[in-house]
Order: sequence, then structure tokens, then C-alpha cells
Amino acid sequence: MTMHFSVLASGSTGNAIYVETEEHSFLVDVGLSGKQMEGLFQKIDRSMDKLSGILITHEHSDHIKGLGVVARKYNVPIFANEKTWKAMDGLIGDIPLDQKFTFEMETVKSFGSLDIESFGVSHDAAEPMFYIFHHEGKKLVLITDTGYVSDRMKGIISNADIYVFESNHDVEMLRMGRYPWNVKRRILSDFGHVSNEDAAIAMSEVIGDHTKRIYLAHLSKDNNLKDLARMSVTQILERKGFIVGEQFSLYDTDPKIPTVLTAV
Repeated sequence: MTMHFSVLASGSTGNAIYVETEEHSFLVDVGLSGKQMEGLFQKIDRSMDKLSGILITHEHSDHIKGLGVVARKYNVPIFANEKTWKAMDGLIGDIPLDQKFTFEMETVKSFGSLDIESFGVSHDAAEPMFYIFHHEGKKLVLITDTGYVSDRMKGIISNADIYVFESNHDVEMLRMGRYPWNVKRRILSDFGHVSNEDAAIAMSEVIGDHTKRIYLAHLSKDNNLKDLARMSVTQILERKGFIVGEQFSLYDTDPKIPTVLTAV
């Protein structure tokens, strides 16, 4: 029995990640419209009516835009912590009570042979958290939307087989770009988003013997480029003694094109 996953969409315009085992399948965030989500599922040859649940990381619209529509249409259980539920009130329409479940931070929920662990991140949302999927000795870590990666986070996410890791912006592109200063300050803050450089430094401290793939995620459409993110991360990791492409590989994600459904 193998766990598979696809980063369906990743970036400032919308985020969604699909994870499945033979028994269960989960969607992490629904940051695109219901129609766009259906199109993404078709591209990986899956259907939303088979979903076991939707896991929410936080209430920002690029993570919950299509949540209400998808939840009601497909009658899917939704999991979020109490503060995120309160923050989503009024943003996602009415959700039937029997579809609303609480998944608190720093806890583990088990679904057959799949254990899903939640952990807190540093972002300007009510109580943002991300998820680690444990299955048959394999570990898939999802970590975006954090202003920095603390030692506590590093301990929790260390030595995963696969990382979907935020590499949001190039600091110089952001500083020189068109965003107003208050937005730049927010992105650069401890409650904003991790830069290419900071992401690579954090990666260098969590990569282990099991690590085989790292997906660079949540790239800013205005303040980053796929090639630049990959080059920056590669340079720093190689400076720290890693051999990118041999010990593990780096992969792109995209706002509109899902990554290939891949075994963990």
C-alpha cells in the first residue's frame, strides 16, 4: 500500500494539495473555484466525490476560495482548528454541522493506516497550521505560509521523504517591485512568507537520509520565478554540502498545472 500525492495548484492565486492511500484520500485547502478544482482533479484522473475529507491550513482566500462550494456539492467532511473555523465564518457560506470537524494544532488524527499530524506555523492568520502525512514508514511534509521556520518546526518536519516547501519570493525582486511598502513589510515579516534563501537554509537543517524530493511551493507571481527559486535554493544547499540531483531532487509547482500524481 503506497501513499500518492499531487500539488494541484500552488502560488499566490490559489493552493490545493491532494494526498491518497488505498483507503483514504484528502484535499489540503481549496484555494480555487469549484469549477477549477474539478478541472485539476480531472488532470490527475481523480474525482472529488471519493474524498474522505478536506484539511484546512488557514482562512486566507488563496486557501479556502472554493471550500464552501466543494464541501456542499460533494458532501465532504472538513477539518480545521477552532480558531480557523471562527475566522472562516461568513467567508464560506453555510456548512452543515455534520460536515464540520475540529482538528486542533499539534495533534494527530488516524484514518486507517494513515496518520495526519498538524503543526503550527508563523503567519498572519487566526491559527495557521500545516500537516504531515505518515503512512507505512513514509513521511510527507507540507509547509508553506510561514514567515520563518522555527527550531520547533524543524524538529517536527525533519527527515521527511518528501517536502512541499514554501519558496515564496526573491528578496531583491520584492524590495524593487511594485507592491506598496506595507505589503512588502508584511511579506518580509515573521508572519509573512519565507524567501528562497531562508527556505534553502531551513531545508539544509531538516533534510535527512530519507529525503528524496523537495517541491518548491507558493511562489509569488510578482516576486519570484521558477528558475530563480530553483537556482537560489540549489546554490545554498550545495554551499552547505548537499548534492542536489543526486541525494534528492528539486521540483517546481504551478498555480494552474498539477504535479504528476507521485508515490511517496
